[in-house]
Amino acid sequence: MTELTRHVRYDSLKDRVAVVTGGGSGIGRTIVTALAAQGVRVGFLDIDEAGGAGTIAEAQALATPREPLFRACDLTDLDALARAIREFREALGPVDILVNNAARDDRHATADITPAFFDDRIAVNLRHYVFAVQAVVGDMTAKGEGSIVNLGSISWRIGQGDMPLYLACKAGISGLTRGLAREFGKSGVRVNTVMPGWVMTERQRRLWLTPEGEAKLEAAQCLAGRLAPDDIAAMVLYLASDQSRMCTAQEFVVDGGWI
Repeated sequence: MTELTRHVRYDSLKDRVAVVTGGGSGIGRTIVTALAAQGVRVGFLDIDEAGGAGTIAEAQALATPREPLFRACDLTDLDALARAIREFREALGPVDILVNNAARDDRHATADITPAFFDDRIAVNLRHYVFAVQAVVGDMTAKGEGSIVNLGSISWRIGQGDMPLYLACKAGISGLTRGLAREFGKSGVRVNTVMPGWVMTERQRRLWLTPEGEAKLEAAQCLAGRLAPDDIAAMVLYLASDQSRMCTAQEFVVDGGWI
């Protein structure tokens, strides 16, 4: 977490309950710690137990008012997902905020897609969004308010290659957001998509960043500089807070002016 989210304060977030998927590293870790720094009671999920412990350690180092609660969970196991969210509700209270963040941008070619791989990519990158919403939206409609933030990507807008199923899922998330916003808006539940550009997480630097990619980024962004996880967390905080009370069914692009 940097100055971008460390010192901003949204009084409406204090003591609210949030669930974040994929909070063990990268953008998800920063979202978890940024929410916890606001006094939010955060429960987060990740398949990576060591990563989850790392997020807890970072929150402790930042002395957040609330220490996040972690549950290791394979989000493709929908029974495990539902069970973990029930445990969060029992420990923290009814859910006010859901951040659907978990995904994997593994590269693949169309020729290599099998039916099993297709089903797996949908399960990893889209299906759990739906069932996480299903597990928490009753809490929100009972209160007459709530915020669901789905993490998308500009990748499908720019026609990025080498991962067609990932792009299909990210495009589907934008459609899902619109449908959910219409279904639950009259109950006071807001649903939005945050669409990051190329965020320089440790994973991106290790696996995908090349001199050629760096040159493409330089040419594509209107703004100089590199996107950091804090840039995305800052938008999530705003959408989770009451300051965005009339924002729903929208795509909020944070990409340095790429699209």
